[in-house]
This record gives sequence, C-alpha cells and structure tokens, in this order.
Amino acid sequence: MNWQDIQISTDCKYFIYQNQKLFDKEFEKVMKFHPPGLAPIKDKSGWFHIDINGKDLYSERYLNSFGFYCNRAVVVDNQNHWFHINENGKRVYYENYVWCGNFQENVCTVRNQNNKYFHIDLNGNRIYNEEYFYAGDYKDGYCCVKNENGFKHIDKQGKDLNGKYFSDLGVFHKDFATAKDGKGWFHIDKLGNELYKQRYLQIEPFYNGFALVENFENQKLIIDEKGNNILTV
Repeated sequence: MNWQDIQISTDCKYFIYQNQKLFDKEFEKVMKFHPPGLAPIKDKSGWFHIDINGKDLYSERYLNSFGFYCNRAVVVDNQNHWFHINENGKRVYYENYVWCGNFQENVCTVRNQNNKYFHIDLNGNRIYNEEYFYAGDYKDGYCCVKNENGFKHIDKQGKDLNGKYFSDLGVFHKDFATAKDGKGWFHIDKLGNELYKQRYLQIEPFYNGFALVENFENQKLIIDEKGNNILTV
C-alpha cells in the first residue's frame, strides 16, 4: 500500500484507501500521511502518530501532534511544551519551545519562552545567534524575519541577503518576492530593488511571468514582471 494514495474523509475522522475506510476504524481526528508514511491522529487517549498499517509509532500521547517534514514532526506535551520527534518517535533535542514550525529545507522556525523567533537545524541546534520578533519558513535558501527595523531576508547562515528593510515581506518565488513599504505592496528582486514604481493594496507572487494584484480602487489586475497592466480581471 502506497501511503501517498491514502486520503482522509471529509469530516477528518478516518482514512480512505481505494474508496474503502482504512483500518475499519474512526478516530476523533486524523491528518494526512507524510513521508516516510506516518500520520498524526487523535483518539480518546490523545494525539499520536501511526504508520500505514495503523500501528502506533510510540506509546506516548500528546496534547497535539502534526505531520512529518524532513523526518521531523512537532508534538505538544501535557505541559504545553513544543518540540520535535523523529521518525522513530524519539525526541530530537532537549529544548522546549512555546511554538514550533515545520522543518523546511532541513531548518525550522521556533519561538522561545521570551516570544523571540529563530531557526534550528535537524538536531535542534540554532543556525545563528540572532533572535527576531518573527521568523518564517525558508524557501529556496532564504526566509523573512522581523526585527526593530522591519522585515528583511536572510540566508541559511543568518546573514542579510541585501541589507534592505520593508514594512512587510514575502518569500522568494522564481527570483522575485512580494514586499510592502509605506505606499503599498510591490515586487522586488534579490537585491531588494523594486521591479516597478506602482504600489498596490494586495498582490500575489508571479505565476509563470504574471501576477494578480489589487489596486487601491479595488480593481483586480494582471501585471507582468515589468509592472505593465495586462488585463483587468
């Protein structure tokens, strides 16, 4: 049985395989299977993970559990401590956090007891010394963080990508990122340079050379990578 073919029911209470209820069993809640073929579920005993045969991965029960990413999954114990376990159900590191993200590109954002964000590696080691008001997921080697000066991009060594700050910021998608200044949203390149002069109320990342934006008159437009209006949606 291929775990990728296992679906979840509309009410998220059981699994479906080949149009049949898997394990002939319902739970209080189920979530999708993730590599290497494990899924978080909840029954009356609490949250835990199972394999594709419905077997418990471990005997512990948690207040919450989430899917596996990079062979690591977030769990929350009965003291509301957040941390990661590996594909054997074993705790990866000793530190406790008040929130953990999911590993992306082998690194993960976490929030400590002082409500400061930073990133850790697969073994739980910090990848840089700085702490931020916010830190997002890495994508294509870069992520967005916020400090007292605003939002910026950093690389996997924690170094500034271009030294520029914005009032809001998105991750890079096909070499361009969404950014916001005092006038509105726009797109930037990896040097932090604007692609065009216009500003918008809302924008989306470029999709095969074009992006959906909304101007301050609440019109939806399609623009190209030079900021030219292509059509009104």
